[in-house]
Amino acid sequence: MTDVTMRRLDLAGTRSFSAPGAGQARRAALAEFGFEWLGDLWATASDGRQLPGVALAAVGSLARGDGGPLSDFDLVLLHQTRALGAHDLTALADKLWYPIWDQGVRLDHSVRTVNQCRSVAGADLSAAVGLLDITFVAGDADVVNAARSTVAHDWRANARTRLPQLQEQIHQRHARQGDLAHLLEPDLKEARGGLRDMTVLRALAAAWLADRPHGAVDEAFQKLLDVRDAVHVVTGRSRDRLGREDHDSAAALLGYHDADLLLTDISSSARVIAYSLDGTLRRASQSQRARTLRVGPRRPRMTPLGYGLFLSDGEAVLGSGVDPKKDPLLVMRAALVAARNGVNIAPATLANLAASCPALPTPWPEPALAVFGDLLATGPGLVGVWEGLDLSGIVQRWIPEWSAVRSRPQRNAVHRHTVDRHLIETVVRASGLLREVTRPDLLLLAALLHDIGKIAGSRDHSETGAPIADTVLRRFGVDDADRELVVHLVREHLTLIDLATRRDGDDPQTIAAVSRAVGGSLDNVDLLRALTEADASAAGPAAWTDWRANLLDKLVVTARASLAAGEQRDDVPRDAEPVPAEAQSRLVTGQPLVVVTPLGGAHRIDIYDRDRLGLFAETAGLLAAQGHIVRSAMVRTVDGVAANEWHVETPGGDSPNEGAIVRGLVRLAEGDREPLAMLSRRRRASASDSSRAPSGMSGSPGQSRAMVISHASDSATVIEVRATDRPGLLHDIGITLSRASLSVRSAHIATYAGQALDTFYVTEFGGRPLPPARVAQAVSMIIDTCDGD
Repeated sequence: MTDVTMRRLDLAGTRSFSAPGAGQARRAALAEFGFEWLGDLWATASDGRQLPGVALAAVGSLARGDGGPLSDFDLVLLHQTRALGAHDLTALADKLWYPIWDQGVRLDHSVRTVNQCRSVAGADLSAAVGLLDITFVAGDADVVNAARSTVAHDWRANARTRLPQLQEQIHQRHARQGDLAHLLEPDLKEARGGLRDMTVLRALAAAWLADRPHGAVDEAFQKLLDVRDAVHVVTGRSRDRLGREDHDSAAALLGYHDADLLLTDISSSARVIAYSLDGTLRRASQSQRARTLRVGPRRPRMTPLGYGLFLSDGEAVLGSGVDPKKDPLLVMRAALVAARNGVNIAPATLANLAASCPALPTPWPEPALAVFGDLLATGPGLVGVWEGLDLSGIVQRWIPEWSAVRSRPQRNAVHRHTVDRHLIETVVRASGLLREVTRPDLLLLAALLHDIGKIAGSRDHSETGAPIADTVLRRFGVDDADRELVVHLVREHLTLIDLATRRDGDDPQTIAAVSRAVGGSLDNVDLLRALTEADASAAGPAAWTDWRANLLDKLVVTARASLAAGEQRDDVPRDAEPVPAEAQSRLVTGQPLVVVTPLGGAHRIDIYDRDRLGLFAETAGLLAAQGHIVRSAMVRTVDGVAANEWHVETPGGDSPNEGAIVRGLVRLAEGDREPLAMLSRRRRASASDSSRAPSGMSGSPGQSRAMVISHASDSATVIEVRATDRPGLLHDIGITLSRASLSVRSAHIATYAGQALDTFYVTEFGGRPLPPARVAQAVSMIIDTCDGD
């Protein structure tokens, strides 16, 4: 080992690797030594002479002052044209480079004029980013300053054309190296969220396109530098990859008692850097686009998203006049509209919401749970939004137990993500299976919590996770029956795939084990099967192969056939309640009775009106036209009076107006369709929002479904409809049933996580169930309606 290498390692070892601030002090000392040593080399190589127009400069980690104990030196011998002859210049370079090599220091070197630096930067994007940091070492400082200012000027001037190239280069590098946050043997420099990305952040700021974040991202960068330094020391090499064989040594040097804790901190730091880079690139792109298209003074374009949020420059921002301190649900609603539109919440808005929104009460009110379920159902758009919520501390407030799995590594070849990211990926996969189950909301909650037991010291994460999930669900305000089912799904989430791949699927004992796992319920079979697929497909291709999928499907089909004979559906309408006397008296004068009852952030609307063909469709359409989202409804007829109960939420924030609903129903009964005019405009706005969302963000679970529930009623035909909810969907289904001359005897309307799960008890004129031909016609018409524009 050479004297210089020994000196550099000695400097690295004089300061504790785990003491606060020790890393920055260590790197400052290493940079100071490097500059002093190179200055001495320059004095020797130049024989102590002044060499006007010639200088030695550094780029890379030495120039930035963040080099490690054994980092390479990146040096440039700068010179003005004809400052030295070619022979003298070569001799000077040799006198500089050879002593460096003799000391065992890895060297990247070049000899250039200022114009050559400019040309290289113009032709090579990586070189341009590196030359932005060029720093004087020895010689004529004016030459280095000229090179630095020229490269920086060109970088700013050519930002419009170079930004797309930079984005493509970043994408390709990340594709090659992977995501640092989820790798067990990461390249600390080149992977996504690594040290190189911090250099890119600085380069974007130098282009004056967008300021870069500070604070947390700087701390994350220092943490990765500390790990890089530890790798140098424990391996004795200038390397940036943390190999498995070095986990324990590096962890011990950095003061960790467990290598997994080191990997957790690496993951957390990488996530902060990656999220910061994504946001800065997005704002730089928007800034450049606005600069290119601007004709006059730029005015921000604000597209309403709902709940006081607007789309501006590709991010969700809070509108003026909205006070987050008054609405504890605002941050959740902001996340919902952002994820639905495939955008992130702007950093300033997210910070404002995190600091100002009051904490939710425990247990959560019912509207909070409903909005949270809708958020989980947003599909791929959830990933980026959840990352922002997590990094800002909001997820920690909602789910304190999340901290135990945040950024936690999985030492399992089939898993490609940390535990917390796997949970979110499972939720995204589950959002594509919502129509496979009767309770999409419970599927999403189970997906979110199924691996919450993968904490330090856990041997059976399913058993460990069940009581943790129970605690979380109690905080969410999930009712007892639903909570117990989700906890059971968490406990049993590995059962189906284990039985399918390790047991004989035709053996009665295997089927009995499935029955025990699902409590003998067909609906629970579907829930557990969907959770199993979402979990396995989110883990990675090794966990979800065609073979495993076929085995699982075979087991489920066999289990369903065995259970079907012993299960009766319980979709019967509730007992009719008497019609209030006030409603009877008002109906004599032709006026319906409407009663609005606040329910936290939602409202219950009881409507009593004379029953007539199409009343259900008209009421549903009127509520949608007035801006209300139907969460659930019970529609029934008592002695010729429609006594209907609707539960709605209003994104605009206005409470339902009893008088407006009464007037609308009266006008509709008289044949006036004007009260439904607003519905068409809302549909067009919804379609426009969907078209704005990036490809793959919709999370659509596929074609709508309508099915007959056999033996559910002797006096009516029961049709269950599963479709993506949209403004006016109930109105459309009601119109379809009316056109088919069918009466809705009762309806059970529910919206779970953005998915409509509606059950209609329909009859022919005279109150008879539908014959087979009419059933087929009705089912076909309903599917066409749900899938229509």
